[in-house]
Amino acid sequence: MINIRPERPVDLPAIRRLNTLAFGQSDEARLVDALRENCPDIISLVALDGDRLVGHILFSPVTLTEGGRYLEGLGLGPVAVLPAHQNQGIGTALIWKGINLATEQGSPFIVVLGHSGYYPRFGFQPASRIGIRSDWEVPDEAFMALVLDEAAMQGRSGVARYRPEFSS
Repeated sequence: MINIRPERPVDLPAIRRLNTLAFGQSDEARLVDALRENCPDIISLVALDGDRLVGHILFSPVTLTEGGRYLEGLGLGPVAVLPAHQNQGIGTALIWKGINLATEQGSPFIVVLGHSGYYPRFGFQPASRIGIRSDWEVPDEAFMALVLDEAAMQGRSGVARYRPEFSS
């Protein structure tokens, strides 16, 4: 049985290892460490199979800006599952838990840069459909958004800007 909970300090080495194994490189692990160090407003969850950490997801602040107005939401990513545990619903469970927490915490939206065949099952759609653009050059179908608070998003559009750690 998979248990999902917020990360704890004791999890940090396993989270680094997991992200490195899942992505085949250490870039995502370094990004997670930098976001954790510089940004107190993250949602960082782990998935445990017994006492073994098998999955991790991070949500970090994203700012939607247009004409001097801004609104803070969240960016999903990275999400990582140990290769031997992939395709077992762990990533899906982590995403749903994160979406629920983001909703409870009052986030008006979540954006993700990801596979256009995967994220729509969670309600994500191309962000351009609701007037949100990425500040990076990415394919339209890969940059998606999920509105969590319709009232807060009413009349909102603009450029979604990730934290500077994503660009370093």
